[in-house]
Amino acid sequence: MHKQSPAEHVATLYRFCAQSMQYPDITWFNDQYLDKLYLLVNTLGGDDQAKKLQDSFAGSRDKLEDIQVEHTRLFINGAPHVAAPPYGSVYIDKSLRGQYSDKVLHYYNTSGYRLKTGADLPDSLIHQLEFLSFLAKEKNRPKEEEFLSLFFLPWFPVFATRVKEEAQHPFYHTIISLIDFFTKEEEEYGV
Repeated sequence: MHKQSPAEHVATLYRFCAQSMQYPDITWFNDQYLDKLYLLVNTLGGDDQAKKLQDSFAGSRDKLEDIQVEHTRLFINGAPHVAAPPYGSVYIDKSLRGQYSDKVLHYYNTSGYRLKTGADLPDSLIHQLEFLSFLAKEKNRPKEEEFLSLFFLPWFPVFATRVKEEAQHPFYHTIISLIDFFTKEEEEYGV
């Protein structure tokens, strides 16, 4: 059995968070995924949060549908507006696909990271977390810290606050808290 290095652990955590922000699908949003989420939250001392999550899912007729509805409302198509668009340019440039998005794409490209044709906008939270995973896996701490300070942390706290204020289900509150914890820990301590 391969023992993960600290950099591989960080990369795995970033990928887990990126996956958690994808539109919920039965291929990944299942009991195995939830068991990993509960374990992670409990390991970090969030026993109360894990219990709140478990209770919310235990009382649900269809937990996948519950999270799909919440994801759509928060990030895709809420009424009267999308509660928390998951794109940095919305918070930096006050528009979708602004200059910030182009700068992020340029940073990816100069770092050897290419988006697939038809991929979501470069400044999406998911792409940024995947990019951080890529840098962690490559053990490129200087680039990882630079990306966090230049691109991720200038907008993520505002987004995180919106999600936490607007979330009606504890799932996204938990995921945003994990992302916040890992990106701050990574920036401050290199954990």
